[in-house]
Amino acid sequence: MRRVLVAALLSASLAGCMRKESAQPTPPEAGSTPSTPTATAPASNAPGAILFVSADTRGYLGPCGCSENMRGGIARAASQVLEARKGSLPVLYIDGGNSLFGEPGLKPDQVPQEERKAKALSDAMKLMGLSVRATGPLDDTQGAAFRQGLGLPELPPGAVKVLPAGARKVGVVAAQTPEQLVQTSARAREEGADFVLALLDTTLDAAQVAADQPGLKADVVVATRTATEFSGEQNKLVRAAVPVVALQSKGRSLLRVDLGYAPKPGPFSLQKGQGDTEREVAALEQRVALLDKEITLPGVDPKLKALKQGKRDELVARKQALLTAPAEPPGDTNGFTLRFIALESSLPSNPDAQALVTAYDADVGKMNLAWAKEHGQDCPKPKKGEAAFVGNAECRTCHEDAFPVYAKTKHPHGWETLEAQGKQFHLNCVSCHVTGYQQPGGVCRLDKVAGRDGVGCESCHGPGSLHVDAPSTDNIVASPGESVCITCHNPENSPHFDFATYLPRILGPGHGKPPAR
Repeated sequence: MRRVLVAALLSASLAGCMRKESAQPTPPEAGSTPSTPTATAPASNAPGAILFVSADTRGYLGPCGCSENMRGGIARAASQVLEARKGSLPVLYIDGGNSLFGEPGLKPDQVPQEERKAKALSDAMKLMGLSVRATGPLDDTQGAAFRQGLGLPELPPGAVKVLPAGARKVGVVAAQTPEQLVQTSARAREEGADFVLALLDTTLDAAQVAADQPGLKADVVVATRTATEFSGEQNKLVRAAVPVVALQSKGRSLLRVDLGYAPKPGPFSLQKGQGDTEREVAALEQRVALLDKEITLPGVDPKLKALKQGKRDELVARKQALLTAPAEPPGDTNGFTLRFIALESSLPSNPDAQALVTAYDADVGKMNLAWAKEHGQDCPKPKKGEAAFVGNAECRTCHEDAFPVYAKTKHPHGWETLEAQGKQFHLNCVSCHVTGYQQPGGVCRLDKVAGRDGVGCESCHGPGSLHVDAPSTDNIVASPGESVCITCHNPENSPHFDFATYLPRILGPGHGKPPAR
């Protein structure tokens, strides 16, 4: 009897391993389009389902890497979705749109890079098993024909898609106006949807107004567009009769919706117990944010930095465990929870999705460099009486005592950091890592960066030829203010930057401070 029991347990264990291995997506061949993963269909009587929602990605494959502990990345998002698919519950991945491009129009030199990036994003979405996606204005930057050529399962404005999710059906609707939102949500119910997720192509404020419309049949409304490029810096949940959600933009977070099914079909309600989890997660978020500021301070002691980074990773792991824990059984009523999965730097990346990003990085550098050599034009020369760039060597002749302080900062190594990541020919990155980008006498071609590579004195103080000829505080930016710094140290590229805290770290005798006597 004991041998039979051991054999049965061994057989079950091996079968479980085989099922786990079979759920892994097949790595795409070089140059091919990844296929949608075909996970084993969960039983139709599954006690719930998991929905993942992305939106307002704005053409971002991942963070630039200029700062530490930056959120985001399609490879981290893929890891979350594909790991959930290994479980017993149905998983649907839905995109709200405004994801393929970051601008409504492109300059000629941007076209090769941005189209290649949109292709990489679409391939990653297919790898994640995209169920359906709405479209927004930022998806049509290169026209509807380009967007449709990517082969993604699209949901046009005013359309409805009802998807099986185990014992229930999930209706996904796309709308651009409050009236369209009401009409599509009602139609989804008529077509048999038990739970309705509405993708509304507008901002959070406008979505709140739309969610108050009489006759709305949606269970949750996702606002899929931010007002400006830097307005989507936080995840937001507005609790109302119909909850309204806005995701952190640029692919930095996912919305996770956990559905719990009662024995009988019926209306869904936001689970009351979720408030305790939200408060605990918010407290952990605050502690992580404080550590981020301490870790990224210029000149922080390496040993202390390592200790703080370890503590930060521990807090992120605790937060992630809370956010991915199975929802409580709903009891006699159907329930759902809404959780934001912040794609923190310490979370794993899916290797197949990361391979798509790596291939993009390699391709786009070659494409941009080739474009610059064939079509690039030099910056115009400064007009008569206008200051020109002279380089650090000219500055050093009078300000030698400032250079030991400057050398200890990351500024002189700005170009090296790009080369280390293979992004020295990425148009999104170059402007903050060279001196005088797109300025008269500065850098306007990727193939002519020599002598302007790195963040030089003139990046902060302005072109210095007039100052060299007649030194005066009237013909140079003597004390650059915060407005100069945040052109590069903005919320996207330097999310933990604080001017008052950082400024003293780059000052010293001869550089903002009088010499020691």
